[in-house]
Amino acid sequence: MQHRKTLMLVLTALFAALTAVGAFFKIPFALAAISLQFLFTAMAGILLGAGYGALSQLVYVLIGLVGVPIFALGGGFSYVLHPTFGFLLGLIPAAWVIGRLARSTRSFWRIALAGLAVLYAVGLPYMAMILNGYMGKGMDLSAILWAGMLPFLPGDALKILVTALLTPPIRRALDNSAK
Repeated sequence: MQHRKTLMLVLTALFAALTAVGAFFKIPFALAAISLQFLFTAMAGILLGAGYGALSQLVYVLIGLVGVPIFALGGGFSYVLHPTFGFLLGLIPAAWVIGRLARSTRSFWRIALAGLAVLYAVGLPYMAMILNGYMGKGMDLSAILWAGMLPFLPGDALKILVTALLTPPIRRALDNSAK
């Protein structure tokens, strides 16, 4: 039992670190960057479950907020005023939803799309709030969707596909190591 808890805490830290590394594999794009963060968030949810998966993303966000430059465009508490910070916050419930659904369904696409929907449900309103409320940009819904979601969907689909291919063998290896 203690071995399993230690393994889960180590894996939680590992996925927080992998999400940070994923932020640096990026393609700059308009207001945001295309990165690999969601790939590691989805893997954390599937492999660690809801609680530890969400915890890994919370650790990642907190480390970035205290000033370690591990977000795609830096770090520090002032990052909360960046239009894409909502997507970082969205990683936490996305990992939780993915982990929760992974326990009850085998439809990987349904699991991943639900997690992605949560990510956008948190990130897009936050982006609109910062762009329109704080920065005074006056962007309508269409402009927000084009700035924060539509160009990213093909890459998100590719990340979901890679996650679907990688998680089964990783899951088997983790299950064997826990024995």
